[in-house]
Amino acid sequence: MTIHSVYEPVFRPYGRVLEGYETDELLKAMEAIPLPGEGVAYEPGIGSLEACGIFADFRDRAYGGMPIQIGMCWGHNTKLNCLEYHRDSEVNLGTGDFILLLAKQEEIENGMLDTEKVKAFRVPKGVPVEIYATTLHYAPCHTCPVCGFRVAVVLPKGTNTEKPAFEPACEEDRRMTARNKWLLAHPDSAEAKSGAVIGLRGLNLDIKEEL
Repeated sequence: MTIHSVYEPVFRPYGRVLEGYETDELLKAMEAIPLPGEGVAYEPGIGSLEACGIFADFRDRAYGGMPIQIGMCWGHNTKLNCLEYHRDSEVNLGTGDFILLLAKQEEIENGMLDTEKVKAFRVPKGVPVEIYATTLHYAPCHTCPVCGFRVAVVLPKGTNTEKPAFEPACEEDRRMTARNKWLLAHPDSAEAKSGAVIGLRGLNLDIKEEL
């Protein structure tokens, strides 16, 4: 699998690199949070990250003054497993280089997405990237098996918290697994085994050999 850079033209349909943000304080706050022993951890909002000066910058500049949260996804991962999307863009920023596995929402056909559509993008340390609302994404992948990854996740306030209670009326409704989160699971994933809707077909991509 080819791993592209977010600075290549092929990234343009999926997102963009954000400029003019001072990230040092946030990176230090992220580095103070220990990595899990294995697997991946995620918290939608973390107080020590939201206390950083960049919070107001992301809120006012990246999200136009809308309420936001800064959480983190961190740990060790090289596999696709699932893809998700939101109704809004997501901003990511890593303490080291990390890789995103991405596809486009419009590539979903009859409720399924072929994993051959997925592309890999390397994001450099400290570079904030906006992932568009129509871009399918999930847990980042590390570039260093020992170091793992720490990636800030900036989203509208309340995203990825408790799922709203309603009776599903269409196929998309059944994909919702949390607030503002729609998920397509690979059959081999733990999420599918826990009841998430299967929406990926093909190989459960693993970039371990490309690192």
